[in-house]
Amino acid sequence: MKRVLIWVLSLWSVVGIGLSRSEGGLEELNAKERLLSFLEKDVVSPGANSLLVPLTLIQGAASKGAVCLDGTPPGYHLDRGFGSGSNSWLIQLEGGGWCNTIRSCVFRKTTRRGSSRFMEKQINFTGILSNKAEENPDFYNWNRVKLRYCDGASFAGEGQNEANQLYFRGQRIWSAAMDELMAKGMQNAEQALLSGCSAGGLASILHCDEFRDLFTGTTKVKCLSDAGMFLDATNVAGGHTLRDMYAGVVTLQGVQNNLPSTCTSQMPPTSCFFPQNLVANIKTPMFLLNAAYDSWQVQESLIPSSADPNGLWRDCKMDHAHCNSSQMQFLQDFRSQMLNAINDFSKSNQNGFFINSCFAHCQSERQDTWYENDSPRIGNKAIAVSVGDWFFDRMAVKDIDCPYPCDNTCHNLIFNDDVTSTITISESTSLTFTLLNLLSAFLITLTCSKCIMGGLSLTSE
Repeated sequence: MKRVLIWVLSLWSVVGIGLSRSEGGLEELNAKERLLSFLEKDVVSPGANSLLVPLTLIQGAASKGAVCLDGTPPGYHLDRGFGSGSNSWLIQLEGGGWCNTIRSCVFRKTTRRGSSRFMEKQINFTGILSNKAEENPDFYNWNRVKLRYCDGASFAGEGQNEANQLYFRGQRIWSAAMDELMAKGMQNAEQALLSGCSAGGLASILHCDEFRDLFTGTTKVKCLSDAGMFLDATNVAGGHTLRDMYAGVVTLQGVQNNLPSTCTSQMPPTSCFFPQNLVANIKTPMFLLNAAYDSWQVQESLIPSSADPNGLWRDCKMDHAHCNSSQMQFLQDFRSQMLNAINDFSKSNQNGFFINSCFAHCQSERQDTWYENDSPRIGNKAIAVSVGDWFFDRMAVKDIDCPYPCDNTCHNLIFNDDVTSTITISESTSLTFTLLNLLSAFLITLTCSKCIMGGLSLTSE
């Protein structure tokens, strides 16, 4: 009987460890979701006088296999243009991170980032999507579209995982959405701008030339990537957090076949998911809008919790004002890496950029950073004006801010414990569930004339 008791107690100990690890992994996924929501808070929360635009699901997308991670149809929000903008189109690709493991993708499909079932039925159109001239001077009367992001691979995956009912169909979602919008009038566009924020900013880089190819030669087509310049940078522990994550995304979601052959013929697929290896070869005019100290990259790539187990960087990570001189130099080196990454890109006359020395992320969708009296500026020019000057060829725009802390127009992001608390991802919950089932089955079949449970023990005569 003693052997049986030891086996049960050992099994229970393993189950307890499994539960602890599972809860820890779930907490990290929840923390990442909170971070993304915090960065997007002014976009998804309706303002007092802002425009709310309803969600439209793409009918017939499922028949093309163009579905979200959970198999639900993808969607978009469209506000029709008017007046002089009736035949102009702006497509904004939503951002929201990536999923690089079965576990993270299974979690993601229980959120609006992996299922249209959980998407808001209407969202706020602010910043570059605003319909007010005083908020969005150059694009306010265009047909403005926000394409929702529910695949977890920057609209570039192709494949599925039947065992976990996961559909990696980002590329098909992109194609189905473009087909739908072309049918709704975009095929007659006189002007078109493909834009995107964060993971959507990476998607606008990946799909820029494809977007250009949708139109005839008479259509003016350009692309804008906001906070999409993700770098293959070294974290504070000497590792490559983002490279490791991207390797998982590319492999799990079958992204490699949808990456530009101009890159994959020379580099591994994972390297070709990094914009620094793509932007110089894009044929379509492109504008890069990025904070030199991008908040998401500082949080998740440069100083992830896994690289700072003793919390030496915690205060600096939460608020750049608390960084010591060596920590700030590390962040300055990251800025230098970003400027080096766009060096070849900058040589083309058709391209433009606005790299401000702020701790921010996604500045085109937020009204306070896009175009307001106190919005960020370089040379006294707001982001909205700079993007407009570039798109309409009013003047060349190649603006790089002086290093921190010289810019006092920044809207820097400060983080708190509720946003950033994370625990390292652990093993899948499937093992835990299996052990729990085994334990339950054993306890049900165990018969004894006297069973005592106390202090984690079972005894029987």
